[in-house]
Amino acid sequence: MQLDKVIYQSEAAFKHYKNTSLADRARFLRMIAEQLEAIKGALVPTACEESHLPEGRIEGELGRTTGQIRLFATYVEDGSWLEATIDHGDPERTPVPKPDLRRMLVPLGPVAVFGASNFPLAFSTAGGDSVSALAAGCTVVYKGHPGHPKTSLMVFEAIQKAIAAAGLPEGVFQHIEGGVSEGQALVQHPAIKAVGFTGSFKGGKALFDLANSRSEPIPVFAEMGSINPIIAFEKTLADPQQAAGQYAQSLTLGAGQFCTNPGVIFVPVDVAEAFAQQVGKALADTAGQAMLHDGIQTAYNESLDKLANAGGLKWIQKAAGKETGHPALALTDLDTWIKEEVLQEEVFGPFGIVVAYDSKDALLQAASSLQGQLTITLWAHEDEVADQAALISILQEKCGRLLFGGVPTGVEVGYAMQHGGPFPATTDSRSTSVGVYAIKRFARPFAFQNCPDRLLPEVLKEANPLGIIRTVDGVLSTGG
Repeated sequence: MQLDKVIYQSEAAFKHYKNTSLADRARFLRMIAEQLEAIKGALVPTACEESHLPEGRIEGELGRTTGQIRLFATYVEDGSWLEATIDHGDPERTPVPKPDLRRMLVPLGPVAVFGASNFPLAFSTAGGDSVSALAAGCTVVYKGHPGHPKTSLMVFEAIQKAIAAAGLPEGVFQHIEGGVSEGQALVQHPAIKAVGFTGSFKGGKALFDLANSRSEPIPVFAEMGSINPIIAFEKTLADPQQAAGQYAQSLTLGAGQFCTNPGVIFVPVDVAEAFAQQVGKALADTAGQAMLHDGIQTAYNESLDKLANAGGLKWIQKAAGKETGHPALALTDLDTWIKEEVLQEEVFGPFGIVVAYDSKDALLQAASSLQGQLTITLWAHEDEVADQAALISILQEKCGRLLFGGVPTGVEVGYAMQHGGPFPATTDSRSTSVGVYAIKRFARPFAFQNCPDRLLPEVLKEANPLGIIRTVDGVLSTGG
């Protein structure tokens, strides 16, 4: 079977790649970024054609992609992510001698990565999942997304050039295509040790269930559905036109096809109708945009039809057509929103719900009713939330990132970013898919006990030849 051959090549390459030095691994990552920049002239128009995204968006995404690759390269060299920890032994300790223990993170093995439709570069072939796995020392078997096959192959060829230039085995990064059956076979293959996925709840949960039904279960790091609610207090709505414009702009950014799209906003009942009407005016002036592919457009239309039949909504702005992603907005009250589960489901596209609440106690009820989210945003002046410790505590349990002001669309790639959250936003709330900490998804702790120094990896040698930050006998140190 061809898939078997590809995966076993990845497994064979892992035995070499896991032993590359941090410096060589970082050099390889930088070569990938250079190869991507070298094909920019052909890559950008291809990605635009396949995704229907504008040139400026794709150029920005390419910059984000190469930027995050270089960030991981720097982090790999830093070595602190390895969590190197040394407890020196004491053979004279009584009544039992103390062993010498040295602990670090080691790569898991071949990782299966599924490309995302909404980011043909930054969350796809050379995106965060692939690059963080490579940074950790894992090989990658990447399943191309059918929404942008030419783009994916171009990026794969760039990675292959970097592999050749770095003198690494071809199997370090493999590319496969296919449908559901190929994806299922990939996750179930015994040589695969972890999965990275960005997409729908249905797809991510199916992969999670498959991985856990294996004779050897493996971790699945799936980013799935999120409605990314905004909770607005009265003072921030003193200028409803400005606030409505900000919300409408975030809601329709990229035709609403961002994983942090704010699909619901909670607004005080006294101003809810006026605010909703202002948002509706802003949306009426926003043209429909071509969605990523026909399947997403169909799903968006079906979601709106389902909501129209559910009842309990006052439609402020209905979609002007079904041929592109036209924005839509509805208004409802908090009791209806809590009671009707369909209103809490993600609609992937430029649709939002304004939910009217009548008290701060009602906000606590709303917060408690939320499912797990990637983000939650508070629109409030500091004095309005000064006595809202209980609300903030609940929100902290419900999301991976809590914003004070602004909008959730736009995810900074850096050291402190958390892009993940409680189920069903992701399958593992302990991880992030953006930022350098994503590397730790694809590594596991390993300890040496009483190992001779000459047999230890450089990371754990007594002299600390790499000069990395380590915890030695409970104290952070860069010395030997």
